[in-house]
Amino acid sequence: MVNAVNCLQSAGFISRVLTGGMAINHVLGYVMVALAIPGAIAMVVFIRAQSGVLQWIGPAVYLAFIVLMIIVEDVLHIEFRAPARYGILVPYLLLFFGAILLMGLPMFRANRGLWLVTVVTTVLLLGSMGLAMHKGVG
Repeated sequence: MVNAVNCLQSAGFISRVLTGGMAINHVLGYVMVALAIPGAIAMVVFIRAQSGVLQWIGPAVYLAFIVLMIIVEDVLHIEFRAPARYGILVPYLLLFFGAILLMGLPMFRANRGLWLVTVVTTVLLLGSMGLAMHKGVG
C-alpha cells in the first residue's frame, strides 16, 4: 500500500507541474481515500493477529491522515497550502509522511527487496514534491 501511495502522490505532484492545477491531483486523492479500505482491513487483521504495534501503526496513521484530508479539503474546503496555514499544514504533513515511514518500516525486516522498492518510490515522491515546490505548485 505504501508504494501505491507514493506513486499516486508522485503522479499528483507531477500533474501539478505539467498542468499548473490541482484537478488530476484531486482525482488521485480519491484513489488514496479508497486505499483507506485495504488499510483499515490490514490494521484490523494485524491487531486481531496480535502483531506488534509496528505492523498496525502505519495503517492507523494513514487512516488518521485520510480523515484529516477529508475534513480539511472536502468538508471544510480550507486552503492551507498557499498561503501556508501551519496549524493544518504541519499535522497534515506529519501524518502523511509518518504513515509512509511507518508502513514502509516493517518491510525492512520482512523483505529487503520490497523495502528497496519502497525506498525508490519514496525518493520518487520526494523528488516530485521538490520539483513541484521549485515550480511554485507544491
